Amino acid sequence: MKSSTPRFEVPVLLGTQTLFNIGFYAVVPFLAVVLANDFLLAGTAVGLILGVRTFAQQGLFLAGGSLADRFGARRMILIGCAVRAAGFSTLAASLSVGDPQLWLFILGTLLTGFGGALFSPGLSILVGAAQTARDRCQATGAKRASLFAWLSITGEIGAVTGPLVGAALWGWGFATVARFGALFFIAIGLFLAAALRRPAPDSYSRDRSESPEQPKHQPGSLRRCLADRKFVAFCALHASDLLAYNQLYLAIPLELRRTGMPTQWLGLVFAWISVLTLGLQLPVAWIAARIGTAATLRCGYFSSVLGIGVLAFLPASAFGEQTGPIRILCAVTLLALGHMSVHPTALSLVPKFAGHRATGSYFGLLASCGGLAVLVGNMLVGWLLAQAGQDLIPGFLPWLFLMLPLGLAAWLAALLVRRSGVLAQGA
Repeated sequence: MKSSTPRFEVPVLLGTQTLFNIGFYAVVPFLAVVLANDFLLAGTAVGLILGVRTFAQQGLFLAGGSLADRFGARRMILIGCAVRAAGFSTLAASLSVGDPQLWLFILGTLLTGFGGALFSPGLSILVGAAQTARDRCQATGAKRASLFAWLSITGEIGAVTGPLVGAALWGWGFATVARFGALFFIAIGLFLAAALRRPAPDSYSRDRSESPEQPKHQPGSLRRCLADRKFVAFCALHASDLLAYNQLYLAIPLELRRTGMPTQWLGLVFAWISVLTLGLQLPVAWIAARIGTAATLRCGYFSSVLGIGVLAFLPASAFGEQTGPIRILCAVTLLALGHMSVHPTALSLVPKFAGHRATGSYFGLLASCGGLAVLVGNMLVGWLLAQAGQDLIPGFLPWLFLMLPLGLAAWLAALLVRRSGVLAQGA
C-alpha cells in the first residue's frame, strides 16, 4: 500500500517549523530589551506586556484550531504568516515614526502572538495527518520515531539559529530586526503557498482523515471537542507538563539568583537544553515507540517530578562544595527528558482522540489548556517563590505545588488513554 502523503510533504512540514522558529526567535527575545531601553518601562510592565503576548498565542490556539477546522489548515497557515508579518512590521513602525509609540509596539506584540495562534494548529493538523497516514502504511510491528518528535528537533534548530540572526542584525537597530522578521514571514508564506498545494483528487486516499488538508466548513467542531470529556481531562492533566517546563523561564532564573550564581549561567542552561533536545529527542522517541504510549507518559511525567524534586529537597551541598550549577543542570536535564517524552506523545495522541472528527480544535484545546495553566500557575509559583522561607511557607512549597499535578498526570494520564480506547488505534 502506498502512503497517502506525498514524499515531499513531510520535509516541507518539518522544515516549516524550523523557518517559523528562525523568524520568531530572531525578533521576540529582544522585546524585553526594547521595552526597557526604548520605552523605559519597569520590569513589572515588561513582564505584563510579554505575558499578554504569550497568552495571545497560547490562549488563542483553541480559536485558531477551530478556524482551521472550518476554513482549512493550509489557508489558516498562510493567513497566520501574513498576520505575524503584519505584527513584526508594526513593531518596526513603533520605533520609526518619530518618538517611540508604545501603543503600536503593544499592538505589534499582540499580532505576533495571534499569528502564531493561527498557523501553529494548522501545521499540527498537517503533521498529524501525515503521521496517521504513515502509521497505517508502515509494516506491522515497525517502531519509528513520531513526526512530532522530528518536529521538536527541527523547531529547536530554528530556536538556536534565530537569536544568532537577530543578534547579527542588532547593530542596525531593532527596527531592522523586526523588518527582517516581517520579510522572512512573507517569504515563508509565499513558499508554503506554492509547496502546500491543494491535493489532486487522486493524490491522497479518499479517507479524509488521511488527507493533509482537513475538510472545510465543519461547524460545531469546537463544541464537539469541548464535549469530549476524556480528551478535556487529558488536556487538563497534560497542562502540568507545560507549566513545569515553563519554569525554565521563571523559577530556574530565580533559583540561580537565590543561590548566588552569575546570570551568565542562564545562557548555559538554555544552551544545555538545546544540546539535549538535538541530541536526545530521537533516541527518546525511539525508546517511546518500543515501550508504548502508556509507559512513555508515566516515565515522562515522573522524570519531571524528579527534576522538580531535586530543586525541592536536595540542597546544593548534596553535590559537594561549589557545585550549585550541577544541581540546577541535573534538575533541568530531568525536566527536559520528561518534556521530550510526553509532549510529542501527547501531540501524536490528538488525531487518535479526534478520530474522524476535525482535529484543529483538539490541537488548539491541548495548547490552550497549557497556556492557561502557565498564566495562572506562574502567578502562584512566583508568589510562593517570593514568600518561600518566610513566615509559615517552607522553601519546598513552590516546588511541591509543581510536583503534585505532574504526579497526578503520571498516575492518571496513561490510565485515561487506555480507557478511552486510543491505544487500540496503534498508539
